Amino acid sequence: MVLVAASSKGLGFGIAESVARQGGRVALASRTADEVEAAARKLASEHGTEARAYTMDATDPASIAGWIAAAHRDFGRIDGLVVNAGGPPTGKFDKFADADWESAFNLTLMSAVRMIRGVLPILRAQGSGSILTVTSSSIKEPIDILLLSNVFRSGVVSLVKSLSTDLAGEGIRINNIVPGQIDTDRVRSNDEFKAGQMGLPTEEWRNKRQAMIPMGRYGTIQEFGDAGAFLLSDAARYITGATLMVDGGRSSTVW
Repeated sequence: MVLVAASSKGLGFGIAESVARQGGRVALASRTADEVEAAARKLASEHGTEARAYTMDATDPASIAGWIAAAHRDFGRIDGLVVNAGGPPTGKFDKFADADWESAFNLTLMSAVRMIRGVLPILRAQGSGSILTVTSSSIKEPIDILLLSNVFRSGVVSLVKSLSTDLAGEGIRINNIVPGQIDTDRVRSNDEFKAGQMGLPTEEWRNKRQAMIPMGRYGTIQEFGDAGAFLLSDAARYITGATLMVDGGRSSTVW
């Protein structure tokens, strides 16, 4: 069974669906009960696998711990974890006060720390498991409107690389997956924001962005999900401490 955080839609749902499509069981989590329950029903109905929904707030340590404990009890084991959470607000440096930095730290970096900490005793007892964090292309090149994300997602990558050497001898793999321009609600929102800054129609801005991608288009949620499911699976059993770029060739494939 694979735990997938922030999986009622978007990139998290894409990974959960790819795991389900391959016959894997999934424990979906989101802050919004109605949305995550609908997502779980869709996976169970369309792919004939066990999919359960849980309400979880990635900023709340007790909520994270409760999700992991409940899913472990319901499924009997945990084979993988997808660390994922919504992104911090957009904006430039002068916009943010201390409270904004603390909130982003809690949402982006500490949620990863807490999810990983929560599953490690279970994976260690089993002697196997795979952890995957969903990060951002800002870890390679900061994005000017995503300052908070730039800072804390880079911390997640450093955490993963540090843990990978410690966990490898215990049969536990941990990797990062980085979306380029994947056609999600958040990317559409960012496109609208940036187009407004530039004084351009959103479609014109999107076309300019797509022209910078060697494959000439934004990626799909399924394409991203399939890459994530691969890294979680036994097919990637000799891969750990890696950061896979899923970006249509915009940057190097493995960083």
